[in-house]
Amino acid sequence: MARVRLSVAERREELLRAAVEQIEARGVTAVRIADVASALGVSNALVLYHFDTKEKLVAAAFSYAAEGDLTRLRKILGRRTTALRRLRAAVRWYAPTGQAKGWRLWIEGWAAALREPALQEVTRDLDRQWKAALTEVLAQGVAAGEFDCPDPTGTALRLTALLDGLAVQLTSYSGAVSRARARDWVDEALARELGLEREALAAATR
Repeated sequence: MARVRLSVAERREELLRAAVEQIEARGVTAVRIADVASALGVSNALVLYHFDTKEKLVAAAFSYAAEGDLTRLRKILGRRTTALRRLRAAVRWYAPTGQAKGWRLWIEGWAAALREPALQEVTRDLDRQWKAALTEVLAQGVAAGEFDCPDPTGTALRLTALLDGLAVQLTSYSGAVSRARARDWVDEALARELGLEREALAAATR
């Protein structure tokens, strides 16, 4: 069957999706241009036409994945409901016990970013935007009198550090901690940061 002719933008997105899948399966170091090409049944030359080098393809793939995550986060935080509900929904989505991004991909990205400046910028920008979004909704909740949080910026950093750390434990070390225990720790940390009892947090976000 002949392949459907795609526009340049459609072809690029198809290649990026395939690259993300291959990085998740093989890792940044092991993945090859040939792996991405083979997954789509296209030539290596076609992949290189769009991205020039493996390094540029990998950086673009992470940028693509990051934008997808940020789009989902903005939708959650843009809901017409209380700041507390939006905050808990975002934290639960991002947490490694929820439906968030493929954590294997991002753990690979963090490791590769130690050696690749382009990847370091992508992961740093994602981290910066995530913290900024959390800080904003925390400030909105304080202004609305929903909870007490004297340092929204610090709270956003601490919550992110906890979620990222739990992601490493759950993804890299099978059995190190159960998903139920991790979910409890996330809820306890969020309640503590907002000056709420955990029961009050649960009741307010049902």
